[in-house]
Amino acid sequence: MKQLDTSLYFITDSTFCDEEEFLRRVELALQGGVSILQLREKTDSARQYMKLAEKVHAIARKYDVPLIIDDRLDVAMAIGAEGVHLGQSDLPVEAARRIAGKDMIIGATTKTVEQAQEAFRMGADYLGVGAIYPTTTKVKTILTSVDTLRAICQAVPIPVNAIGGLNKDNIHVLKNTGIAGICAVSAIMKAQNPLQAAAELKQAAKDLALF
Repeated sequence: MKQLDTSLYFITDSTFCDEEEFLRRVELALQGGVSILQLREKTDSARQYMKLAEKVHAIARKYDVPLIIDDRLDVAMAIGAEGVHLGQSDLPVEAARRIAGKDMIIGATTKTVEQAQEAFRMGADYLGVGAIYPTTTKVKTILTSVDTLRAICQAVPIPVNAIGGLNKDNIHVLKNTGIAGICAVSAIMKAQNPLQAAAELKQAAKDLALF
């Protein structure tokens, strides 16, 4: 089983700024203590996605942080990213594992215990579970209860991360759930100071002994 630090899992959002500002914010977040980084581009063509991914990967490597590509295994493999994250409507984890091999990190979004157990059996290395709170991202969300999150954490032996509208002021609801980390998008990406926001979120999780 791969040793993964998913404690502060940062997911990007490029919809509100130009590329230069986007890359600046990504680097500041990494400086703030992000432990794993996901590039999420829902509307880019494969070529656009790949070009941006190459730039983000170069930054992530400076901080020795794994880069996960959302949805697109082809883009992840083309740029040599460390991993791919797959939703319930994307390529099945089992197929991705067969194509990518044993070394690539594969994450999966799950919302039920059954989905979580299936993803684990198919070869997922970690899970994202949520949304815990409503989000401002342009991704369709269905709320997941903290009780369901706790049940998923108990049902699988791989890291489980909570996602969805999380910030330093509301993560207390995750106490004693068994999560391995927190996924954050807007709380870091849209912060006035992404470095400070990442550091404060990481410290808040530590203060609450969430994992």
